[in-house]
Amino acid sequence: MRRLLLAFALLAGGASAADAPATLPALKIDTARVTVAGLSSGAYMATQVQVAYPDVFHGAALVAGGPYGCAQGKLDVALGSCMKGTPAPDVAALAAQARARAAKGEIGPLAKLASAKIYALHGAQDALVAPVVGHASAGFYDALKKADPSLAGMSVVDDGDRAFAHNLPIAAKGDDCGKSVSPFLGHCDFDAAGEIFAKLYGKPSRAASMARGEVRAFDQDAYKAEGKDAFLASTGYVYLPPDCLAGKPCGVMVALHGCKQNADLVGKAFVEDAGINRWADVYDVAVLYPQTRAVFAPLNPQACWDWWGYSGENYDTRAGVQLRWLVDALRGLGLPAVK
Repeated sequence: MRRLLLAFALLAGGASAADAPATLPALKIDTARVTVAGLSSGAYMATQVQVAYPDVFHGAALVAGGPYGCAQGKLDVALGSCMKGTPAPDVAALAAQARARAAKGEIGPLAKLASAKIYALHGAQDALVAPVVGHASAGFYDALKKADPSLAGMSVVDDGDRAFAHNLPIAAKGDDCGKSVSPFLGHCDFDAAGEIFAKLYGKPSRAASMARGEVRAFDQDAYKAEGKDAFLASTGYVYLPPDCLAGKPCGVMVALHGCKQNADLVGKAFVEDAGINRWADVYDVAVLYPQTRAVFAPLNPQACWDWWGYSGENYDTRAGVQLRWLVDALRGLGLPAVK
């Protein structure tokens, strides 16, 4: 009986280890095709990581977010100017601050934005993040271009007149397009994912069908920078198109969910239902879906990405713990080391 129990324990332990999330698979990464996209707090994080690492992220899609550096590390500013738009964000001042940070080495060299593609998408019916804030997310990059002629080649598209609320529109029709309700995927008969890919990667070679690749879970704790807590969930997800799995050169998109949209709260809705994966097949782009977690110390009960400073005062620089985690996770996928 003792031997039987021991054998059962060993088998149970083996099954548990096999089911545990693994590390990320190493792909053949095309470094010129690495981008980031995000919704709401994910949009704020997307502009942070793209401005902090313009040498890594060659495009950014910002859905229902605002400009880089908007909150200034202050929650009251985040809730006021950066969400309600009162007062509207001063994009010229924020651009000047970004240039000063780049000169100090706190963020990457802004000259690397010269060939970047920026797509700012915002619903005209958004009652949570005011349209003026959404326009400012594009206006920040326009202000950088205005101050530096070498950035004239940067593409900035401000798409803020479509009729939808605070959500990510998907191609299906429904009655929630004008609402902001979980899982924050608005059935608007508008394929935002397809538009994002077209703006960041160019016209598609074919129409997208159903996703045919694999969604895999991975251990997010394996990519902690120096073991520091980045206030993320233990498990994240990655989507791997068939061609990427076959060893062909592959781009990468980091797709960042919004507040109250992590897997703990909505399951895999953002990971599997946003429409991103089927377009990833068309463009041969792996998609990294990092997941946050809700915490009360520091205060982040809605599992937002850090765009106001709950993870530390350097949250929107290369020293930011969440930004460093994102870059380390990309290294896990096969991206060369970043200086």
